[in-house]
Amino acid sequence: MIISAQHKINIPIRKILIIQLGDIGDVVWAIPTFKALKVAFPNAELSVLTRNPFGDLLLDDSTIGKLFQVGKKSFLKQMQLLFRLRRERFDLLFDLRADDRGAFLSFLSGARIRAALYYPGLTWRNRAFTHLVDPPPQKERVFGAAEQSLKIIRGFGIKETTTIPKIFVSKIIKDKIVELIDAEKIKTMRGFITINPYSRWAYKEWSMAKWSELAQFIWQKYTMPAIVVGSTEERKRAERFVSATGSPVFNFAGKTTLREMPALLQMSCLHIGVDSAAPQIAAAVGTPTLTIYGPSDWRDWAPPGEKNQVVVPDMDCSPCHQKGCKGSGRSECLENLSVNKVQDKVALILNGSVLNKS
Repeated sequence: MIISAQHKINIPIRKILIIQLGDIGDVVWAIPTFKALKVAFPNAELSVLTRNPFGDLLLDDSTIGKLFQVGKKSFLKQMQLLFRLRRERFDLLFDLRADDRGAFLSFLSGARIRAALYYPGLTWRNRAFTHLVDPPPQKERVFGAAEQSLKIIRGFGIKETTTIPKIFVSKIIKDKIVELIDAEKIKTMRGFITINPYSRWAYKEWSMAKWSELAQFIWQKYTMPAIVVGSTEERKRAERFVSATGSPVFNFAGKTTLREMPALLQMSCLHIGVDSAAPQIAAAVGTPTLTIYGPSDWRDWAPPGEKNQVVVPDMDCSPCHQKGCKGSGRSECLENLSVNKVQDKVALILNGSVLNKS
């Protein structure tokens, strides 16, 4: 185990594995790291290991040679995955997280160079790697979620070509979404917007009544219907939202796979959502986004660029980085966030003043 701020790669690199066992958004924000490694080693085969099914977002990316996904499978399936990884004989491996599972798979992969960030106190995990990057303290805080992965590869002299994720969508997937939209008889003369009101964490969510009011405002002013996106588990909640809204709203929660979701978001004129993966996916396919933030810090997670806007509460305590006010699971800052403030940002985008700058 070698700990340093800067390492050198002194062996031929034929095969690279990147392990990203985080959530969907973490996979999206790792895309600039994937690209940087492919540019640095254009003749090497680049493979990625994610949690299942989060890697489906990468299936149409031609720069990724092989995609491995790990889920809650039987012991036999886990061992089969491990044997597949060992058979690849990777020369270079980067684990982008600090979890034990990634360290375990890294160590047993047999990769010649196994690299990750150095974490004081995580003795067992640190020993799973041959090289650990310990970057010097930064004079100023660097914002942006892509930074979490990029600072690891910079420790090997590999420079990023971009900090902005880009997700590729195939024509086959686009055609499938067109068929789905046509089947729902959605009138799209002026286009449609997509909405994702849901998060894994309730303290990040905005009132459903306010979402309904916002959807009605967009329909009345811009005659754009809304499509609700989300997981199968969120479909019943979306049904209640559609029923309570007096304007055209279509429930697509659970109707698209993770591979298909980017195509739907790419076709929308604007995506509006809370702090979750959907705004990050939408921005990565080029769609303007408006994301509502409360306790979490938008500077760390918001998609970059002028056409990606945020709405934050007018409360000094936000962002507090807490899971609700005083552990309640409720966020007063979001409860007090007015519809008018979000509507003003929507008008700014749809009236063209933001889009014309981008």
